[in-house]
Amino acid sequence: MRNGIPAGVATGVGSWPGTDPREAAAVVVGELAGLPHLVELPARGVGADMLGRASALLVDIQFDTTPRGYRLTSRPGAVARRARDLLRTDIDALDGAWETAGLPGKGRVVKVQATGPLTLAAQVELAGGRRALTDPGAVRDLSESLAEGLAGHIAEVGKRLDAQVVLQLDEPSLTEVLDGSLSGTSVLDTVRAVPEPEALALLDTVIEAQQAPVLVHTCAAPPALDLLRRSAAHSLGFDLFVISTRQLDAIGETIDSGKGLVLGLVPTTPPTAPLTWRDVAEPAVRLIDRLGFPRGTLRQVSVSPACGLAEAPLTWARQALRLANEVANVFADEPESLLMN
Repeated sequence: MRNGIPAGVATGVGSWPGTDPREAAAVVVGELAGLPHLVELPARGVGADMLGRASALLVDIQFDTTPRGYRLTSRPGAVARRARDLLRTDIDALDGAWETAGLPGKGRVVKVQATGPLTLAAQVELAGGRRALTDPGAVRDLSESLAEGLAGHIAEVGKRLDAQVVLQLDEPSLTEVLDGSLSGTSVLDTVRAVPEPEALALLDTVIEAQQAPVLVHTCAAPPALDLLRRSAAHSLGFDLFVISTRQLDAIGETIDSGKGLVLGLVPTTPPTAPLTWRDVAEPAVRLIDRLGFPRGTLRQVSVSPACGLAEAPLTWARQALRLANEVANVFADEPESLLMN
């Protein structure tokens, strides 16, 4: 364990193809015994995707649907009810998969995912159609509601599954939030860039309210590593394929700071040629070599697909988890012996 988050294991990012929660849970528990995750199945529709699931977690804030996605509303409605029902079903499925697999109950760890406060504010609309991010009061309310709701969710999942819980906050819109590249409702409706100190404070509001260790994950290209490194998060997760040369120092500083890394090494779409675990491991090995760290540092690195697998064919989604697990096992056991071409 590293800062309460398992090191040297494989995990999934969150989303999964299909609509069957029991099948998904069985695959995840079977392939990712070290850190299985509570999957999201967005193919089930409203309330099942990353944003919709947030409506099951927020306290005293409700969602309604629009042609573009979700918006804030003052009255409870069908979206939150459906999201809560789906979440309960998913927890039941994971509990059942653990029982069926016969894995030991005591000491097990599970990861749950939730949309982070900045992406939530960027993607959910106000009643008038503008992004919630344009209203500082709405952003503050969303962050505080999310912090409270997640604390309760983590406590409930931990008790129900008799497990230690790791929280993953997903921030795919973080880079756009920081550089002001989000579109408004019209050319005259601009969305301001959020200054880094303000964004960091909002993110830490949610992280510091949790009793569980927190991993912040982003699929953004490029990821905002400098800001995330300064956050209160215990670990950072990102797609290694989109890292630029100028971000190498930030990765090195992250390792030096003691934060864990969850590297997205497995592509989310099927490759044109078969991949071996060596193919998947090579970018991480070369990264550690380039940064000047001993290869034993890879024991502190966890492995995941580059992003969610909701759009992947089921056969590849299974193979992606299998490859991630194979690489994580090598990193944990004998990274010094790895020989790359």
